[in-house]
Amino acid sequence: MGKFRAALPDLSKAIELKPDFLAARLQRGNILLKQGHTQEARQDFEAVLRNDPGHKEAESQLARATELEVSMQEAQAAYRRKDYAGAIGILGHAIEISPWDPEAKELRAECHLHLGDPTKAILDLKPTTKLRSDNRAAFLKLSRLYYRLGEHEEALAQVRECLKLDQDDKACFSHYKQVKKLSKQLESAEEHVTAQRYEDAIEKYKAAMKTEPSVEVYTTKAKVRICHCLSKSKRPREAIDMCTEAHQRDPRNVFVLRDRAEAYILNEEFEKAVDDYQEAKEFDVENEELKEGLERAQKLLKQSKKRDYYKILGIRRNANKQEIIKAYRKLAQQWHPDNFQSDEEKKEAEKKFIDIAAAKEVLTDPEMRQKFDSGEDPLDPENQQGGGGHAHQWPFEFNPFGSGNFHFKFHFN
Repeated sequence: MGKFRAALPDLSKAIELKPDFLAARLQRGNILLKQGHTQEARQDFEAVLRNDPGHKEAESQLARATELEVSMQEAQAAYRRKDYAGAIGILGHAIEISPWDPEAKELRAECHLHLGDPTKAILDLKPTTKLRSDNRAAFLKLSRLYYRLGEHEEALAQVRECLKLDQDDKACFSHYKQVKKLSKQLESAEEHVTAQRYEDAIEKYKAAMKTEPSVEVYTTKAKVRICHCLSKSKRPREAIDMCTEAHQRDPRNVFVLRDRAEAYILNEEFEKAVDDYQEAKEFDVENEELKEGLERAQKLLKQSKKRDYYKILGIRRNANKQEIIKAYRKLAQQWHPDNFQSDEEKKEAEKKFIDIAAAKEVLTDPEMRQKFDSGEDPLDPENQQGGGGHAHQWPFEFNPFGSGNFHFKFHFN
């Protein structure tokens, strides 16, 4: 398109020097018609026909010039009576005839906006930045549309183009400051997430919501990411609340469902974790992460109906090693079989004592704990495939299945 526009002065010069240069007139008329300049194009086609009455292309293009004028009049009338869909249909034909006419594309963009389709409006507006010189209005409008769609990086790029044309443009500069501030906060938040600085990320997302409280897409985006950060920082109750709010805003977001499922696992609500992973998998059937998460949640649900080492020690799933050992020592002393007199009481204490010791063994061994957290009991004989499982070393010296007097020697490490 650019080279044809550049050819217009040369064609006009050639016609000025030789008015009966019909090929130049025809070419200029075709370019003018593509630009939507029907009156000027008509003059060139009519000049060709005066010199060559049977010229087929000139006749055809003259008719198309009339078609274009009629189409634009009909489209504008449809727009005025708010028949936006009808106007779009008519403008489609007009744009076929005059693809370099910014007016037709701008009008169709307005129709798309009235029908609630900003993405299609953007597709029509983008070419107009090149079809009109110094089209700051189009760059600003594009930036605002991208901004409202949540595409802050593209919004920033478009408003910068406006400022390149005029750095003192007040409307563009005011919008630029807002977009730049929000973009910086969101980019900083994502950098914190990447570095696993979740608390810092949460603060940045909260700041972003304050910077732009009126565009819902940014509030939703921030809550989705805060949900992720809370889940990753092992704050299950807060994560569940935030993820639930994010899910209400964006029901098909599989990452929200995944993060809430992980929070449910931390909170030992395994059935709900399974439900969330299943729902997420319905939206993204091929996602391996969701498939693995669902299998793990199902294992944990099954495991929860058996021996739960966390419950045995009375600790949360995110307890650290120091908390595990502290709980173990307290319970081991409480359920020491020598503390009980009758055989029945000793048997009950022995059973509990074995469970307490097993819990301590599994949860203080990183490899065994990871297996347990994945839904596999490393001390369950069913999981010791081929006899190659972890040898169960009791952290106290007694025969747990023997009888008679108990003499325990604790190794509290």
